[in-house]
Amino acid sequence: MAFRPRAVPRPASTGLLWRAHHSGSILRLMSAVTELRNFWQRRMRIPVDGAALVLDVGSGDKPHWRADVLLDWLPGKESSAQRSGRDAARITRPLFHGDAARMPFADQVFDFVICSHLLEHVVDPAGVLEEVMRVARAGYIEVPEAASAKIVDFPTHLWWVRSIDGVLDFEPKRARAFDPEIDAYLDRSGLRDPIEELLNSRFEHRVISMHWKRTIAYNVRGPVDQEMIAAARQAAVVHGGHSAFVATALTGAAAAIDHRLHHRRLTFNQIVKPELHVEHDQTLTAQIYRVD
Repeated sequence: MAFRPRAVPRPASTGLLWRAHHSGSILRLMSAVTELRNFWQRRMRIPVDGAALVLDVGSGDKPHWRADVLLDWLPGKESSAQRSGRDAARITRPLFHGDAARMPFADQVFDFVICSHLLEHVVDPAGVLEEVMRVARAGYIEVPEAASAKIVDFPTHLWWVRSIDGVLDFEPKRARAFDPEIDAYLDRSGLRDPIEELLNSRFEHRVISMHWKRTIAYNVRGPVDQEMIAAARQAAVVHGGHSAFVATALTGAAAAIDHRLHHRRLTFNQIVKPELHVEHDQTLTAQIYRVD
């Protein structure tokens, strides 16, 4: 009699485990695709042509790939806690060392300005927004959203920011964390990083993204306490990791391609206020410019 092998039934638990693993892989893939799409919308897509002049305010260690000029108040590595990914600001284009609330640039000299994850750090967001509108015709703003930030926030942030009917609303923080008891629990339980990773997996809900033309509607509810400002300046935390590395690599590659295809020659006198003009104008290069 011929031997006929019999199929051994697979335990139901094995099938469930396989399906769970397979479903988990699909979810991770979908999450990666969503993250890439959001990154493209936030960091890569920009509504300007090749001739437009673009400024990145508070460029830090990840300047926008399309920026022609950078401005940063804290370019040195001593201010690494205020940014992510690197110790010092990345100087791949002309970088002006200056206060975003008192920029050295001429009125309306830029076609577009990017102000991403800066306003939550500054003492005077109103002053920065007024300067942004003065030097540019349009732009993009990105800040942490208050509800998400109240779950996990950074000690270097000074404001809870909301978008209320299209108005950027700034409420001064009174303490490092919204709820010190919950904050302490996240530290001792080791759950801070996993929860932050979960929040970042839906980053489009973690931030307020705003495109503007001509004017920015905003409301600042009052000054930040001096003690809060001092604590933020003394904070020692660097937020970054794999996502910061990937962002730096992608934007760096895009910048190299853009500057090769669209070489925009700029001079010092071309972009600064008339009272700051120098007798012998010079072409701007990738270095730090300090304007008194």
